[in-house]
Amino acid sequence: MIKKRTYTVDEAKKKLEYYCAYQERCHKEVSQKLKDMYMIPEAIDLIIVHLLEHNFLNEERFTKAFVSGKLKIKKWGKRRLTLELKKKNISKTNINQALTEIDDKEYIQIFNDLAEKRCNAIKEKDTYKKKKKLADYLLYRGWESFLVYDKVNELIK
Repeated sequence: MIKKRTYTVDEAKKKLEYYCAYQERCHKEVSQKLKDMYMIPEAIDLIIVHLLEHNFLNEERFTKAFVSGKLKIKKWGKRRLTLELKKKNISKTNINQALTEIDDKEYIQIFNDLAEKRCNAIKEKDTYKKKKKLADYLLYRGWESFLVYDKVNELIK
């Protein structure tokens, strides 16, 4: 039989302080980590309060970092960003706040670069199939449909 590792509240606090300091985390990730460590609900609440008080855990900061990182690295659009943040139980207020901080010029620049790069990579000869492939790719990435269809029609004649 495998013996599961148990932690005292202080050990768990230290472990979670490191976990949160290493990378921005949301409440859901932290509570899941604590559940995986077999902590009881009372201890989980105690540790989360401790992390909040000592600024290891900050949902607003997490949301801004998440939006910025996923936009620049994974090139996700606002729709995908919103969807992923909702999965993490982030409040609408925090989501909207982080999305309004995106620079519009930079957002459109990332979109245009991504669309052009993908368009050049699609080897399809049939115009309609090529348009569909490009549109599907951009929509999956979470870009707004009005942007996607305008760009597809601009790039593929």
